[in-house]
Amino acid sequence: MNNIYSEKDIRYEYNCLTKSLIDKNLTITTMESATSGQIASLITDTEGASAIFKGAFITYSNEAKIMQGVPKDILDKYTVYSKETAVAMATACKKAFGADIGIGVTGTMGNTDPANKEASVPGEVFFAIVIKDDIRDFRVEIAPQPSRLAYKLAVAKEVYDKLTELLEY
Repeated sequence: MNNIYSEKDIRYEYNCLTKSLIDKNLTITTMESATSGQIASLITDTEGASAIFKGAFITYSNEAKIMQGVPKDILDKYTVYSKETAVAMATACKKAFGADIGIGVTGTMGNTDPANKEASVPGEVFFAIVIKDDIRDFRVEIAPQPSRLAYKLAVAKEVYDKLTELLEY
């Protein structure tokens, strides 16, 4: 995937998303690893987000993921870089906060993870979206980006696109 990502456009789209979630009275939460809270930040950049944003977990380490409800056996069996882990993350945060929507994001940005060399593929990101009881998982490849922020925004854009598709805007 070789998309061009515009920070200004992504921020605008998340502003619209947050307003729409407020209008629909749908609550949302995230458990983020690769994006380290970027999606939560984009959602809460809009005034009134406290009406729908329940909270978030930034779980950069495996230990943090386990502490927040991701089963250790999922990480052991499938690795941290897998759709199974993304699903477990989305499910765990949705349950922890009692939200309507849970988003889980894991993956490798521009470099290989020295602790998981075999499992990490630069630019490969897995995310899952749970809406009510419907669980969807996705894998995207992010082309090399000029900065860590650019990688995070690129992933946030991919999540936004799938989430809005699922919400049938």
